[in-house]
Amino acid sequence: MASGTVRYWAAAKDAAGVAEEPFEAETLGELIRRISGNPELERVLRRSSFLVNGAPAGTRDPGTIRLPEGAVVEVLPPFAGG
Repeated sequence: MASGTVRYWAAAKDAAGVAEEPFEAETLGELIRRISGNPELERVLRRSSFLVNGAPAGTRDPGTIRLPEGAVVEVLPPFAGG
């Protein structure tokens, strides 16, 4: 099982109540399930995109994206404007 840091941005940060936290998970899908504990954060996660060590997860199945040891996963909800 890999350990690393998940960083929350904008609405995800508000919903999580923290800017970042440690995690243990093998895949991005497992990590998403583990952090989906509160309904507000779960709602934000469904609309968010994810970066794993700076690389976009894109439309790939999160269950197929393996997380390396020490990974930084960033949760990016949709941003207004642009």
